[in-house]
Amino acid sequence: MKFVIVGYGRVGTRTCRILSEEGHDVVVVDNDPDRVERARNDGFHVVEGDAEDEDVLVEAGIADSDAIAALTPDLNANFTACMIGKHNGARTVLRIDEDYREDIYEKYASDVDEVIYPERLGAAGAKTAMLGGDFNVLADVTENLQFSVFEIPADSQLVGKRVVEVDLPAQARVYAHGSSDGSLTIPLPSTSIEAGDRLAVVAEQTGIDSVRQALTAA
Repeated sequence: MKFVIVGYGRVGTRTCRILSEEGHDVVVVDNDPDRVERARNDGFHVVEGDAEDEDVLVEAGIADSDAIAALTPDLNANFTACMIGKHNGARTVLRIDEDYREDIYEKYASDVDEVIYPERLGAAGAKTAMLGGDFNVLADVTENLQFSVFEIPADSQLVGKRVVEVDLPAQARVYAHGSSDGSLTIPLPSTSIEAGDRLAVVAEQTGIDSVRQALTAA
């Protein structure tokens, strides 16, 4: 498959590496000379320019790409790139930071195929979203990280709280939520936790026991 990755920062770099290792064709778009040079040194085809410019994305091959992931810290730039990708028939994955209000999330989420929070999901999740994957079968484990799903017992102190209020040990993040009879999806800021719900967490392997205790403690 062919993918356009906008932004060669931390998340973009890891996403490109994962996709490339699996044999996919990756084109990087970035307007920062240092990141452009780094991407080229890493062996990727790079188009230097502003991804908000349709001509730049056309040069990157958006017309025959399967998906575009806009992974820069600039939400407006990401959204514009995704709309250009959508116009060209590509699957769209939009990065948004987790501190945005719910109305901002909903404004952008309705127009793209997937929204990711890099702080929770990371590059492996971005790759899965681009491939149209199911969060229930997310199986990527990257250096020292483990993806685990925990069921919330009825006596957990988290019942009734919002997902964004979950306090986990350092380096652990909730990246998906699901009801007892539903699939796992990226939670909205207002999503509350009920008994029997499942929380999917990415954490350092050495911290999984602490995460389990935090999620199940009464």
